[in-house]
Amino acid sequence: MNTPHVVVIMGVAGTGKTTIGPLLAARLDVPYAEGDDFHPPANIGKMTAGTPLTDDDRRPWLDAIGAWAQGRAGHGGVVSCSALKRAYRDRLRAAAPGVVFVHLTGDRALVEDRMSHRQGHFMPTALLDSQFATLQPLEPDESGVAVDVAGSPEEITERAVTALETLPGPTP
Repeated sequence: MNTPHVVVIMGVAGTGKTTIGPLLAARLDVPYAEGDDFHPPANIGKMTAGTPLTDDDRRPWLDAIGAWAQGRAGHGGVVSCSALKRAYRDRLRAAAPGVVFVHLTGDRALVEDRMSHRQGHFMPTALLDSQFATLQPLEPDESGVAVDVAGSPEEITERAVTALETLPGPTP
């Protein structure tokens, strides 16, 4: 029997990580964890104030997500995490070897439009430029897939499931 992947849903703010993550987890029949819930209160305060996080700010957050992913190894799971830099993904892989990434990608105008219609989220659209500036897309040696966020959540989820099926290793 194949062991399910632990999948990290990554991408800039507004690409739909919080929407697609639970849908993907349901399709894969594994638990979902919201990456924002792993942020310490100081990080949320900074982002709410429109201040981008530093690498130092992100370390405890990444470590907490990595610990969750490591705990799901062998059982599978889906967790959202922007994972914008290769170094962040390397940190997650160090904590939980075998994680795979689904990079939600999209046109900046579409992402900004979606962000502007969100309610009750602490991340302002003013930080979108810093997110795109920080983003380092998946490299060929990283286990993961890129999925375009155009279309409905169900269409995006289906593309993610299909793309994950192409990865070597455990069946998603």
